[in-house]
Amino acid sequence: MANVGMPRLSDSMEEGAIVRWLCEDGAIVARGQELVEIETDKATMVYEAEADGVLAIVAAEGDTVAVGGPIARIGTAGETAQAAPAAVAGVTEPAAAAATASVAATGAALAPAPTAAGTRVQATPVARRLAERLGVDLASLTGSGPHGRVVKRDVERSHGAASGTAGGNGDSPATPAVAAPPQAIAAAASAPAPAASAKGPTEVVELTSVQRTIARRMAEAKATIPEFAVAADVDMAAAVAFRTQLKAAEPDGRPPSLNDFVVRATALALRAHPRANASYRDGAFELHGRVNVGVAVAAQDALLVPTIFDADRKSLRQLAAEARDLAERARAGTITPAELSGGTFSISNLGMFGVASFTAVVNPPQAAILAVGALAEVPVVADGAVVPGVRMRLTLTADHRILYGADAAQFLATIRRHLEEPLLLV
Repeated sequence: MANVGMPRLSDSMEEGAIVRWLCEDGAIVARGQELVEIETDKATMVYEAEADGVLAIVAAEGDTVAVGGPIARIGTAGETAQAAPAAVAGVTEPAAAAATASVAATGAALAPAPTAAGTRVQATPVARRLAERLGVDLASLTGSGPHGRVVKRDVERSHGAASGTAGGNGDSPATPAVAAPPQAIAAAASAPAPAASAKGPTEVVELTSVQRTIARRMAEAKATIPEFAVAADVDMAAAVAFRTQLKAAEPDGRPPSLNDFVVRATALALRAHPRANASYRDGAFELHGRVNVGVAVAAQDALLVPTIFDADRKSLRQLAAEARDLAERARAGTITPAELSGGTFSISNLGMFGVASFTAVVNPPQAAILAVGALAEVPVVADGAVVPGVRMRLTLTADHRILYGADAAQFLATIRRHLEEPLLLV
């Protein structure tokens, strides 16, 4: 029998969540057949069977499993039937042993509840543990999480409602009401409301795998990277005029955006400044041979960074077409983990939201990240006269372990020169 472990579908993946099984438990599957949808730290991916045989599902939909942890078994009908008792409703052997020990100690069996159809209730691991601790029947709950999963708040609401109607813990009769003395009533009336009520109803929303990864990596960056920032205002008048010419030349086409100009200028600058295209790892510099620029895209409830590989070798139009395609698929949730990996530098643009400037957080182990602000019409002084101008603020956040102040300033100056002389981008 072959164990099916949680696959590593991206270079930074540590765990994955089972979104949906595409084959039923006990089904006959073939090598290469689509088996399960897995939510990783990057995106939701379909994983294919690597062997022929009968499928025995171990991890249920909604479960989060560490990379390498068992999610299923594939073997003959006899093998899967014999192995089924070892998997207690998707719990791995060590976890099942711990649960058995806990039952023996408490004298109460709190096994995961099956649904009416005999399948395991879809619930998050946090909700499942809380339900076991509080004695809540998962099968009686209606999930409010993604794909109808039972989440923590569903268990809390059910337990709260049950406690309120029972008047106690549900194991003993309610205590008869006793009239309070007038002094106690007066003190209660004058006491301030509990702190929780001052905030109003509070909803606890569990993080997705992508959000957990973002939180972990950003905390890691702020805790471990001695970062600093340098900024420059770029004269974008020539770039705006050049884009207007490109748009007029192809009225039915989609000319490169100004953000595409920034990506192209950055890629050329990375080629000229290898340390900016490097990483700091274990006390050494890793100088990367390819210029792979990641462009941040705001997807639903997450921030994804698709990668434009070999950006320094692609034309402005090629970059523009690829960036549009990657952004559209990132927002649609169809982008692959491979397209979200391998970046050597990142760009984040909030200019479309009217943000004048901001400081982005370095994406470890990269050396730096470029933050792009909004295009603004401002008065400028030229030849002693005040004239209208167009400016854009670029802010470079750098890891001081690999880029020093002069390095960062020279790198940013190269980007600015390419934008102020847009024919260099062609």
